[in-house]
Amino acid sequence: MPNLIEEREEREAERKAAAAEARQQWTRRIKFFGAVGGLALFLLVSGCTVLSHSTTIQSGEVGILNKTFGANAGVQPTELRPGWHWRGIGEQIIKYSTRQRIYSFTREANSDGKENEEIAFADQTGLPMTADVQLTIKVQDNRAAEIFAKYRLNFDDLIDGPIRNDTRSFLSRETEKVPVSCNLNQPSAAPGGAPTPAPSECTGSLMGAGRQAVLQKAFAPLRAKWAAEGVEISDLQWVGTIRYPDAITNAIKARTETEQRTLAAQQRKAEAEANAAAQIETARGIAESTRLRGEALRANPEIIEQIYAERSQGLCPPKATTCILGQGAWGLVPTAPR
Repeated sequence: MPNLIEEREEREAERKAAAAEARQQWTRRIKFFGAVGGLALFLLVSGCTVLSHSTTIQSGEVGILNKTFGANAGVQPTELRPGWHWRGIGEQIIKYSTRQRIYSFTREANSDGKENEEIAFADQTGLPMTADVQLTIKVQDNRAAEIFAKYRLNFDDLIDGPIRNDTRSFLSRETEKVPVSCNLNQPSAAPGGAPTPAPSECTGSLMGAGRQAVLQKAFAPLRAKWAAEGVEISDLQWVGTIRYPDAITNAIKARTETEQRTLAAQQRKAEAEANAAAQIETARGIAESTRLRGEALRANPEIIEQIYAERSQGLCPPKATTCILGQGAWGLVPTAPR
């Protein structure tokens, strides 16, 4: 009996020891996974914090640092170069494109804008018209912060706003100096009362060489103004043709039709004159030939007698009005009536 009691006590002790070991293992596992989970959570929070407080500047752009509070609050004058940049509390990094770009102001929607951005202007007589134009433009890398601080606009909004307005202003200033055309029948006075220039005063028109001339004259002050601001505008071009008023379009069509009719009439006149000249020359030749034959007959009356003799011998048809004298030089000679 004592042995059974001792065995039971030993088994109970072993069971308690195994249970204690199991609890220790679970405790170690919980601590391990807790530590791993805590580390993962720490890394996750740290990563989110780093991502939310950092900005990566790509090639072809610069960063503009804007501080919302502190002694140096506002846009900082030094641009951030391409790379990774830490953004502190109360700081904002604005990405600003410095790539060269070709931007088109067009009536139809395109990749540069979905709204109507055509440029409107008028000619010397006040006739309104529109056109699409294209700019080649770039912001200087070391002037982006200055531009943003002054205008508070990103690159696209800067082009859509102030630069487009200046393009329209400088272009209108030049187109108002020339007429739309030098030879169309325009009103005697513009809507505002300005007289239409006389043909002798017309040195260029928007339908002729003046189209490119006004564009280049507008480009010079536009480029100079924005170069001082840190924006390089290297080219300005028309996109397509100028859209003229219906009155001008109809006048062009009417003038073209008139010119075509005039040309056709001139061709018909030239042809008629040529035909008339040919007929006159033919008649002149016949008259000269007749005159020469008459003079020959008057100078040689014996030829008449020869004709009578040949006719009487049946060499000429009885009813013929002319008679051929062999192969002689007289040709056709009128025959005298019997």
